[in-house]
Amino acid sequence: MKSSFLKLLGSLTAALVLLSGCASTYLLDNTVQSFSQLTAAPAPATYRFERLPSQQDPGQVQLEAFADAALHQAGFRRDDANPRYSVQIGGRIQRVLSPWADPWGGWGWGIGYGRRHHFAHFGLMSTMESPWYHREVTVIVRELSTNRVVFESSARNDGPYRDNTHIFPAMFQAAMQGFPNPPPGLRTVNVQLPA
Repeated sequence: MKSSFLKLLGSLTAALVLLSGCASTYLLDNTVQSFSQLTAAPAPATYRFERLPSQQDPGQVQLEAFADAALHQAGFRRDDANPRYSVQIGGRIQRVLSPWADPWGGWGWGIGYGRRHHFAHFGLMSTMESPWYHREVTVIVRELSTNRVVFESSARNDGPYRDNTHIFPAMFQAAMQGFPNPPPGLRTVNVQLPA
């Protein structure tokens, strides 16, 4: 009986190790809503960043760097000296209680495996509180000659991922998806990221 239990435990451990090695990418699901006044891609699509008085901090510079690749992919080119458009971006992150939080305090029986969140052993284990984040990014494109907003988009994501350096650029990519004629209404845009 003891040897069959050890074989089962060994098989489960091997399966967990193999499964963890297979997860080299994951999909970041974003809820996106966009509005466009454009019928075709603008030419030239030169832009400069526009900042609100509340956005005069180093965090905004980093957020703009995260958005820059998605804007470039959508056909925009940054030109602070001779822009046709201004682009105002925003981003926020809020840490909240995980929807999977254990109301019984996080103690239970089982095999624990995971990075930093579980003690890896069989028996009584603690599933320490996993972080959960609400994130949102916004993109507003304004035609400078008329001061008219020609494109507005937002992307929201809820999840346990901590790495803002990958998450925010992917969210801006999702927000710009379909530019200049995105589908109307709320939609889900998945972006594949390395694990």
